[in-house]
Amino acid sequence: MIKPQNESELAAALREAAEAANVIQLGGDFSKTRLGGPIAEAPVVITTSALNRVLKFEPRDLTISVESGVRFADLRTLLAGHQVQLPLDPPFSSDATVGGVVAANSSGPRRRAYGTARDMVIGMKFATLEGKLVQSGGMVVKNVAGLDMAKLMIGSFGTLTAIAVVNFKLAPVQPCAATFVFQFASLAEAMAERDRILASPLQPVALDLANGLAARRLGFDGVVVFLRAEGCSAVVARYRKELPGATVFEGDRETSLWRRIEEFVPSVLAENEEATVVRISTKLPRLGEVLDSLNVAGLARAGNGIVYACFDAPGDAAAWLAEAQTRGWKAVVEATSAKGKASLSLWPQPGGDFELMRGVKKLFDPQNHLNPGRLYGRI
Repeated sequence: MIKPQNESELAAALREAAEAANVIQLGGDFSKTRLGGPIAEAPVVITTSALNRVLKFEPRDLTISVESGVRFADLRTLLAGHQVQLPLDPPFSSDATVGGVVAANSSGPRRRAYGTARDMVIGMKFATLEGKLVQSGGMVVKNVAGLDMAKLMIGSFGTLTAIAVVNFKLAPVQPCAATFVFQFASLAEAMAERDRILASPLQPVALDLANGLAARRLGFDGVVVFLRAEGCSAVVARYRKELPGATVFEGDRETSLWRRIEEFVPSVLAENEEATVVRISTKLPRLGEVLDSLNVAGLARAGNGIVYACFDAPGDAAAWLAEAQTRGWKAVVEATSAKGKASLSLWPQPGGDFELMRGVKKLFDPQNHLNPGRLYGRI
């Protein structure tokens, strides 16, 4: 394993491996090995975990520049001490590195209000297989003119280049926050409440829904809707007035609840080595239809149309995916075992831009040296 100590060493390691025609396994802390496609056996393994410095931090400007090996949990702690935040809420956050979070395009419950990494990354430096360091963007929120190559690296699973440095725009920590929890006897009742909330003037930063099996894992009964409100005291007071029937979580109790929700998929994977998680993207009106089709734990970003369905084994997921295709639902296998990666079509419907993506791969890595197959087995 090669552990570069700085960005120049990272670029040199990539160039040397490519010149020797070696397949390269690239990662940070390798906390998400069950996500994406299979990890090819490689004579060269490069980790960015030693690139762990904070390079520039401007709390007043709401910007920060960090090396890609910084642990996300450490970054979260640093920012909290200055009353600012990077509200990505990614899973695996205790071990994941910043580069890994960005490369996997990981996000969590608050994506409804704050977006994903594509909305928070304002600059990036990455190393190519030619041994070059390329800078894209900078430290100013509105600074990109022309092609923003950093966006190509987000969600690429390390198949194009090695991310060395990431610049983020931050958000201030709001003075007040509270989470409102609703428990229902049926999915229909929960969806009706979700619809009522979305049609109201309320604008929650997170709106998640857990079916009965998922709710039980989180310590609740029935089908549960979780709503997080952030803002000034008057904003949170408005939520209290509009949602009188909810159980309210605040302070450490609220933080603990959302950490369990953020880490829902990792907890499922940790308990069962054959567990297979499918991520479904659907329009908001069809979210209930997707959840109703599941006889396994399902956790939804109910304000975004994203569902995580947790199957006990790859075969169970395959049977459900076959049905999903007939209904026109877009789904990918978010995580599975090595056996599942070999037997499942991880990305059944890649979409019309797939050929363009293959062209980008050929541009950056024409000999397919870098993390081959990690992008859901297709790139």
